[in-house]
Amino acid sequence: MGFAVHAAVAVRESLGGSLLDPKSLLATFGPVGVFVVMFAETGLLVGFFLPGDSLLFTAGVLAATGAGSALHVSLPVVMVAAALGAVTGAQVGFLIGRRGGSALLVRVKSRHVHDGVARGSAMLSRYGYGKAVVLARFIPVVRTVLNPLAGVTGMPARQFALWQVVGGLVWTVGVTLAGYVLGASVPNVDTYLLPIIAVVVLLSLSPLLVEVIRSRRAKRERV
Repeated sequence: MGFAVHAAVAVRESLGGSLLDPKSLLATFGPVGVFVVMFAETGLLVGFFLPGDSLLFTAGVLAATGAGSALHVSLPVVMVAAALGAVTGAQVGFLIGRRGGSALLVRVKSRHVHDGVARGSAMLSRYGYGKAVVLARFIPVVRTVLNPLAGVTGMPARQFALWQVVGGLVWTVGVTLAGYVLGASVPNVDTYLLPIIAVVVLLSLSPLLVEVIRSRRAKRERV
């Protein structure tokens, strides 16, 4: 698994950062790219660096552009692709965790993944299985590791399937529709994509920042 993480980073660097650019991903791969990114980010531990939030929001923005636009994508098709990728990816991640056990997470040689495991474990303890699975969808890296972590910790399969579907639909459909609403309300919105994506990235990182602050505060209180 450590080799896979290094390989994923190498692929990212070889593509000159385009793998992290939602606009390039959508222009090159369209809804298929959305499905693959959602699946990899939520189902494979090597997908922790992928731009899930910004990709969904950007797809929604571009769906609001005119049908004749070079970057236009179909809103229903994108939402279906995103939802399917997120739901099937999470289920695969859960099965990997259940079959691989805790040793699977230990073997991953990535600080980001291990930080995500720590935060995911804290969320499971704080909120319980159902709420943690839903909330994790909105936190980068944590949404990658929580699914296998739920499998490792023995979460009942039916319970996981229910809550991961709820969380996956709320996340993918909600963020995509938010982008569509903004795109439909701002004329020539595609000319403002870069600052919009930057804001979305900052907002997507805010839950992670809150969790870091909470964990540090809890550590100080225990001392």
